[in-house]
Amino acid sequence: MNLVWFRNDLRLTDNPALWHATDQGPSAGIFYLTPGQWQSHRMAGCRVDFILRSLKTLRAELAALGIPLLVRQLDSFADIPGDLLALCRKAAVRQVFWNHEYPLDEVVRDRAVAQALEGENIGVKRFHDRVIAAPGAVVKDDGEAYRVFTPFKKTWLRLLDQGLPELFPAPAPQAPLELETGVIPDRLAGFDTTVDAGLWPAGEAEAQGRLNTFINTALDHYHRDRDLPAVAGTSSLSPYLAIGSISPQQCLLAALAGPRGQGADTWIGELIWRDFYQHIVWHYPRVCRHLPFKEETDRVPWRDDRADLEAWQRGQTGVPLVDAGMRQLQRTGWMHNRVRMVVAMFLSKNLLLDWRLGEGYFMANLIDGDFPANNGGWQWSASTGTDAVPYFRIFNPFTQGQRFDPEARYIKEFVPELRGLAAADIHRPAHLAKLKPPGYGAPLVDLSRSRELALAAFRSL
Repeated sequence: MNLVWFRNDLRLTDNPALWHATDQGPSAGIFYLTPGQWQSHRMAGCRVDFILRSLKTLRAELAALGIPLLVRQLDSFADIPGDLLALCRKAAVRQVFWNHEYPLDEVVRDRAVAQALEGENIGVKRFHDRVIAAPGAVVKDDGEAYRVFTPFKKTWLRLLDQGLPELFPAPAPQAPLELETGVIPDRLAGFDTTVDAGLWPAGEAEAQGRLNTFINTALDHYHRDRDLPAVAGTSSLSPYLAIGSISPQQCLLAALAGPRGQGADTWIGELIWRDFYQHIVWHYPRVCRHLPFKEETDRVPWRDDRADLEAWQRGQTGVPLVDAGMRQLQRTGWMHNRVRMVVAMFLSKNLLLDWRLGEGYFMANLIDGDFPANNGGWQWSASTGTDAVPYFRIFNPFTQGQRFDPEARYIKEFVPELRGLAAADIHRPAHLAKLKPPGYGAPLVDLSRSRELALAAFRSL
């Protein structure tokens, strides 16, 4: 019997580990719940709920093919090698198949598992599915990994000239295997959530439906609408990509299937950014150790102000676009990408609070909390990361609101205290201060003064 170790690849179609395992003989699947590890990684309760619901859907789909899905609960990654080895001995497993993950803890885990299995002559087969281009495939002429996105993108795009990726079909049915599969719980202790599960239906079919809808209705205008938080101009696929209910290869091929326009090119660029950050954690694992990519920025004199941090977390900063974004996160487990950049820069530049506080808070609340993308995005905004925004470029959140939410529809949806005001008053801090809307406070900091303090802090390096 072969065993497929599912992780963040909860789908049947275009799953190379699953396809190769079933192609080589009768197979079963296994998934490990590791709540202790997930807590140390600050995994959001809404994301754990999403995983549990996705596992139930996947189990039913696999069962229809005669493939059992075992679900076992251990505390941490360190417990997996011994447990998996014992299972392989008991079930006479000949080979274990899985798809790579690239953050440091996952790499260490996989090496330990491979060592344990291969020591018992159990075959280990690993494949790439989290990225379109595998780490090592997009490098400089001298073999060094890229640190800047634009040349990475140019080299990445040249790979398409060599041919498009081929999708793996779903596995064929097999004679059912009788194994004790374990129970998938409805919830895990310590991972409570108030996010409505109806916002994020689970499963591969839902992910594929969202992709199809986006391609047919929004892709052509993506370059124009993606920055407008009040418009449904994005794919809403990030939670499904994060847990692998759909693959980036499927997204790429869907974008390339129709006429190439600016919208498709822009969205493909976002898929390349996703690959880029996966490559960064693989080639530069220091970013997985709570360290900035730019080593000198570890000396930035960050402020220590718990009250300001908590006000930012609650969406009570007195800055409308920032507050709307933080409240959208609390309510939905998701935040529009343009707004993510604004709230991240406000925390790290205007409040001059350590970007790692924001990175961790996002991971603890995002349903699409994928470490490489989250870490990369935060370090970009804080000017500490690879290809980061220059430290002297600091978004004005009022100007950002006026530009990308001109009618304040997004702001009013999530900040009800401001619904009675005109958009022009919401976007002008002086007008907002004079009106003093009930229940809405003044900005935590003076934006001009805080900008100067941030510039001085970075210049001191």
